[in-house]
Amino acid sequence: MKNYFTKDDEKLKWTQGQSKKLLDTCVFEVTSVDSCSAQGVRGDYIIMNARDWVIVIPRHDDNFLMVKQWRHGEKALSIEFPGGVIDRGEAPEAAARRELEEETGFKAGKLTKLGSVNPNPALFSNHLHVFLAEDLISTGQQHLDEDEFINYFEMPINEVLQGMGTEQFPHALMGTALAMYLKSQIKL
Repeated sequence: MKNYFTKDDEKLKWTQGQSKKLLDTCVFEVTSVDSCSAQGVRGDYIIMNARDWVIVIPRHDDNFLMVKQWRHGEKALSIEFPGGVIDRGEAPEAAARRELEEETGFKAGKLTKLGSVNPNPALFSNHLHVFLAEDLISTGQQHLDEDEFINYFEMPINEVLQGMGTEQFPHALMGTALAMYLKSQIKL
């Protein structure tokens, strides 16, 4: 892909100075960072630091394997692709394989990385890695964490496309993953 950043864009960069931890949770930490623009404007900016995440798109013929789970922020059930947090020291591909098997009981015979994005570069420092899982092999058993309660099911790909952005599919990163999948399926 062509690089659209130019030398003139250098004046848009900021320099980060001192960082102060404001909150530390089991999921992420919140920091305030003293930053200075190239023009000398200073400010404290809030950044959420979390481990990277993975989303796995398990394709089985004309279906995706989807998971249903409770989302505390939304206060509702959500239909999503399997995924989760990458463990410390774990490679994104290994995390994708692990999350797929934990949440659905399926292993991927073939796993292809579709891309990586920052969930919201204004606030987050981490990245989301998206994988396509194919040639699925059932182990017949989920391996959920103690606080995970997940049902999985097969859903036609066209119904997933129709569902994105509706009440049953509220997770914005699922739309991002789906866009990466669609991009991988068409010649641009």
